[in-house]
Amino acid sequence: MSRSLRLLGAAVLSALIPAASAAAHVHTVAPGETLSGIAAANGLPTGALAAANGLPPTAFVITGTRLQVPAPGGGSAQPLGTAPPVTGGSGPVGGRVVRPGETLSGIAAANGLSTAALAGANGLSPTAMVIAGSRLRIPAASAPTEATGTPAAAGGSSAAPEPMGGYIVKPGDTLSGLALRSRVPVAQMAYMNGLRPDSRLIAGTPLKLPTGAPAAAPSGVAAPAPQVVPAAAPAPSSGRVSASDIHRIAGEHGVPGSLAAAIAWQESGFNNGMVSSANARGVMQVMPGTWDWVQSNLSKGRPLNPALPADNVRAGSLYLGQLLRDTGGDPAMAAAAYYQGLSSVRRIGMLPETRRYVANVLALRGRFGG
Repeated sequence: MSRSLRLLGAAVLSALIPAASAAAHVHTVAPGETLSGIAAANGLPTGALAAANGLPPTAFVITGTRLQVPAPGGGSAQPLGTAPPVTGGSGPVGGRVVRPGETLSGIAAANGLSTAALAGANGLSPTAMVIAGSRLRIPAASAPTEATGTPAAAGGSSAAPEPMGGYIVKPGDTLSGLALRSRVPVAQMAYMNGLRPDSRLIAGTPLKLPTGAPAAAPSGVAAPAPQVVPAAAPAPSSGRVSASDIHRIAGEHGVPGSLAAAIAWQESGFNNGMVSSANARGVMQVMPGTWDWVQSNLSKGRPLNPALPADNVRAGSLYLGQLLRDTGGDPAMAAAAYYQGLSSVRRIGMLPETRRYVANVLALRGRFGG
């Protein structure tokens, strides 16, 4: 073989072998890092890194948290684990078993689909984290999607809505000024956010404002990622729980495990290190004021550890149980109240983003045994 042919063969082989640096790996968050920065450093869109870890793209990552970093473009040219094709209403589709480490975006890319199209075909949010062993429907690449006017599967037409009333403090903001603009007492706003009424606000801090407050981020507009987390319970400590953990804890308090797990997945992807733009923390996205109220009124004297993921689930389950009692056991109304607030739902009904939240939760509930 001539030298030129050997060189040509080597060049072809090197082009076919992916670089080691592009492999999927685990990254431990260092002080000062952000989700967008880690994504950029690994050649990924922020949304892809967020989806691989069950987070919204605006999530605040906590130092010490371990993130799954997928390979750029995730997935293989020939999908593995493809089940025999089944027939759907829009044409042939394939049943696909999710393998450990795979992501929704990676599976979509490997099958020539947008993440939104694959999510819609399975009743998922495009940011959903897929569970190893679950089966996904793979629509034909030319199948009609929401963009062409054909409705997607229930609950999968759009991403999870932004937290209700989320606000990120800007330079010059004061607690009294925000309370005045939101038409609530300073003490009430301070209590809900785990602050003193005379606290000085630091730019980048997430706050929960009342539903419909004019100072809050407009509906459908993502608030910036929080940069400073107030020192209040519950703590957004690193760690995850499983669906079976949530079923067990919720069941201890008479709450349907499938409903609690669906809300937890929608809220945080089971990630206890998550802090939302509304200052909600942990697996069940419990706000400081809610944590204190649950501890005082529902925990029956049992102290809840603000750093334990299991007790974050317990606090959220206790609160969800109270909402179920307040709504006559209606899971849709209880989920709406969990997101929008019970008094707001009773006063003005479900807002459009609340209806989307409830649809997502009810669709997810079926995936967790409900």
